[in-house]
Amino acid sequence: MPKAKSTTVFFCNSCGYESSKWMGQCPGCKEWNTFVEEPAVKTKGSVKTVRRDVLHTPEKITNVSSENEERIKTGIEELDRVLGGGIVPGSLVLVGGDPGIGKSTLLLQVCKAISDKDMDVLYVSGEESVRQIKMRADRIGKFNDKLSVYAETNLADIESTIKQYNPKVVIIDSIQTMYSEEVSSAPGSVSQVRETTNLLLQIAKGLNITIFIVGHVTKEGTVAGPRVLEHMVDTVLYFEGDRFASYRILRGVKNRFGSTNEIGVFEMISSGLKEVKNPSEYMLSGRPENAKGSVTVCAIEGTRPILIEVQALVCQTNFGIPRRQATGTDYNRVNLLMAVLEKRVGLHISDCDAYVNVAGGMKLTEPAIDLGIVLAIVSSFKNVEISPDTVVFGEVGLSGEVRNVSAIDQRISEAEKLGFKKCILPKSAKEQLSGNCKIELNMVSSVEEALKYI
Repeated sequence: MPKAKSTTVFFCNSCGYESSKWMGQCPGCKEWNTFVEEPAVKTKGSVKTVRRDVLHTPEKITNVSSENEERIKTGIEELDRVLGGGIVPGSLVLVGGDPGIGKSTLLLQVCKAISDKDMDVLYVSGEESVRQIKMRADRIGKFNDKLSVYAETNLADIESTIKQYNPKVVIIDSIQTMYSEEVSSAPGSVSQVRETTNLLLQIAKGLNITIFIVGHVTKEGTVAGPRVLEHMVDTVLYFEGDRFASYRILRGVKNRFGSTNEIGVFEMISSGLKEVKNPSEYMLSGRPENAKGSVTVCAIEGTRPILIEVQALVCQTNFGIPRRQATGTDYNRVNLLMAVLEKRVGLHISDCDAYVNVAGGMKLTEPAIDLGIVLAIVSSFKNVEISPDTVVFGEVGLSGEVRNVSAIDQRISEAEKLGFKKCILPKSAKEQLSGNCKIELNMVSSVEEALKYI
């Protein structure tokens, strides 16, 4: 009897679109070269798409309560801020980040904080043994018996354990190692990641427990697996930073229960992650004095103003085509601002190499740092120092005008708190000022006016 031919299907890594053949461009999300081949999903018995643990019926919207559900405070203020005020019961949270960045350490500290509140927590690891988790826990601090650790990758066993222990919070580390026996493909494949996430979502909603899942990231910096993974969860957090540097940034990119613009700043020390209460002071520490091409800018991350140093180095090129490089900000934006200086100010920098760096490794894309980048480039090119007690912010347009930005009072207040004496800001922001500023305000309407202050 001839052997049955194994069938395969193709999945889009970006959106999860399924096709019987390979395609160059995905019809769903229009991305190129995202299809991967996998065995067709074979299930044992009937496919269970929905778990009927609780019978749901349509409900009148007028009868639905709009009061906010009580959140669980972790005691880690930076994490609570990013989550929108704490952990929401019954939510599914995805935490992504580079290998070795501190995802497991952060979640283990969350386990400690919640277990200290006399709540049961279950830590499920598919990558480490129970002894390895214990060794890391000993570095963080003393744990009580409210935290249980479980080394398992079979989702059916994990589900039965969760129902048996009924914890308040569950950690799944990581989603790429989990597998469901109902799916025939290997762990970490598109089919497995999608199915296991769907099952975990049903567990979280059905039992009203919070589940944190750890996701590995690709070389592009996105969570490995189908993009539908991010659509299924309630909250997506990215843990960023250089693994060789001491700081870490927790950034919310999706949050159904709060803002998606908040960030939390942590410092990696021997005993785990330490909260950075004042990121501005931390980012400006070690700033050189009397340095040319250096200026302090004020950016808004969520509701928090952060003062950070922008550095520029401009020099004559040794090649036929000048080299341009931007670290921590948009490369194309830097080129645009240099073109504005060339055309509107008459600065001949077209034959110069230019390097722009946001000190501390932060990634800033807010237009408010435009004026700071421009002044740093001019300061380096003309070898002129900008006063170290000056802070700068403002958006620069293609005509060389300096446009207004948001949260003027918050930026000025942050600069005053750290002892800055002068501020260069857009003239159009005058109407937004509260009028009780102690700092010297230099309002400008164009780049040419701003250059007079350096």
